[in-house]
Amino acid sequence: PIIQESDGRSGESSTYEARDTLKDAHDVALFDYYATSQLAVVRIRDMSVALVGSPGRYYGVHPAPDGQHLLVSTIQKPYSYLTTVARFPRDIAVWDISDQAHVVAHKIASRPLMERVPIHGVPTGPRQFSWRTTEPATLVWAEALDGGDWNVNAPQRDRLMTSTAPFDQPPREVMRLAQRYCGIDWTAQSDLALLAEYDSNRQWWSAYLINFDARIPAPRLLWDMSSHEQYADPGNPVMRTLPNGFSVIRQEGDSIFLAGAGASPHGDRPFLDRLDLATFKTQRLFRSDRSSLESFFAFTEDDSRSFLTSHQSPTDPPNVYVRRLRAAIDAPAGEATFTSSSAAVTHTTDPTPAVRQIRKRLVRYQRADGVELSFTLYTPPGYQEGTRIPAILYAYPRDYADESKAGQTSGSQETFTQLSRHRLLLLAGYAIIDNASFPIIGDPKRAYDTYIEQIVADAQAAVDEAVRLGVADPNRIVVTGHSHGALMTANLLAHSNLFRAGVATSGAYNKTLTPRGFQNERRTVWQAQDVYLKTSPFFYADRLKAPLLIVHGADDPNPGTTPQQASLLYEAIRGNGGITRLVMLPHETHGYAACESNEQLVYEMLRWFDRYLKSAPPGNATHCRVAA
Repeated sequence: PIIQESDGRSGESSTYEARDTLKDAHDVALFDYYATSQLAVVRIRDMSVALVGSPGRYYGVHPAPDGQHLLVSTIQKPYSYLTTVARFPRDIAVWDISDQAHVVAHKIASRPLMERVPIHGVPTGPRQFSWRTTEPATLVWAEALDGGDWNVNAPQRDRLMTSTAPFDQPPREVMRLAQRYCGIDWTAQSDLALLAEYDSNRQWWSAYLINFDARIPAPRLLWDMSSHEQYADPGNPVMRTLPNGFSVIRQEGDSIFLAGAGASPHGDRPFLDRLDLATFKTQRLFRSDRSSLESFFAFTEDDSRSFLTSHQSPTDPPNVYVRRLRAAIDAPAGEATFTSSSAAVTHTTDPTPAVRQIRKRLVRYQRADGVELSFTLYTPPGYQEGTRIPAILYAYPRDYADESKAGQTSGSQETFTQLSRHRLLLLAGYAIIDNASFPIIGDPKRAYDTYIEQIVADAQAAVDEAVRLGVADPNRIVVTGHSHGALMTANLLAHSNLFRAGVATSGAYNKTLTPRGFQNERRTVWQAQDVYLKTSPFFYADRLKAPLLIVHGADDPNPGTTPQQASLLYEAIRGNGGITRLVMLPHETHGYAACESNEQLVYEMLRWFDRYLKSAPPGNATHCRVAA
């Protein structure tokens, strides 16, 4: 028999923590067998192999910078039928392997079974271990002070801990954090580090410069902003690799370097900045021009005057350039304060010249309530300006706590145009309304209360703009999306009449089958039953009269998007007299890897849209309805 038991304590576990779980005692025996391994050290010089320690169920092994210590995590029993191996009990220890014949293990922590971790929470006890990259063997980790639960009001949510070889003393508390610890980067100056924390209730992150070795680290706030902020995103620290293989933030004197995407209302303009750690003032060394997309990716020398970039434009494929800074100049705010020269290092040629006939532009517009939105509009080869043609809208809804951040533009129209999946249909004469903004704005604690109303408003705004531009025929527009975008697709067909047809790939259509949360919805179905029902197109299958093609990976392990989700929606639409087709791609998971699977997907989409869109008679596709 397969037996499970609950002791009466409540225990939430999110959808995405339950993939491919053990099912019975036979699975347990198989797991024991295949998870057991033996650690060994291989000397590159003579390829000799020395066994280290005993066989065990190793979850992770991470060498320290000195090469003489290992952070070893081993899986312990009891296992769980509810969660995956990531939540099984674990022992964490540091091994001293300086004498490989006599390994000395220092136990750091024992983590119990973690099947009652709050949705969007963290486990209690030590977590997020990492080595201090500038020291021989110093371990750093975080511990929750609020039970790992974002619902709990607490003055501090985490504390940062450290322990140093030989690990025979109690760990030291470095500091306490008001929000959840989410990582640390070390500068080349050993005692200085950048520490980040995240507030999930506000979708807000902060970064501090700390003196790690000080009795009181005296954190200095460096950045403090919404996690969805794009226009003011400072970029990421540029790293350099040490001889021991670990990375530190590249530093010149009191300065570090930051590279970012450079989002702006007119599209991305990547940049490279120098940040003074004493004043926190930045100096812009480089910024991509407006006619191409050029991104920093590595310095070539010890100083900061020469670096490599990746350069592309709508007509030029990505190539590597070396760029050298020249004279300092006065420049407008946000622009580079140095002139620079560049020379191509690689010379990749255009593999698909015919695709250059495709035109694209970044389009900005507004939702009815004033929220700023954008999409990239592609027109097919040979398109005549002012001609209305069939169009395909592709989108993926995203959640925002802040309306002002929801309207920020991302992406660039200056990228080298390459085709895949739905964009291949440009070659069949379709226009593509790509990467359309579909923000869902609201308090993260009640994220999906107005989901349907907002996606319909998002879709209406995108359709209206594509029609206003004179490109899209309002009576011949279809919608498609993957995963969360597939849910959007089915819901738009159920709750509006904006689209002639749709293609939904790898979606979840009955949210009651994932009762303990989905996407960024934190409430359970018992706490927000109406939201779960209203968000689920399965319960509106009688309204799905527009043709819907449903595609799914037959081996999708994601419990939020099991193959059953596709089969149930297909049966519901079919049973209510709707037009639908179900395609299960063999051996595919949540994303499709095989060339044959992707070819089948494009074939199915083209066949579906040609059948129900190109030959469609004029119809009323200008007014939407919203489900009560």
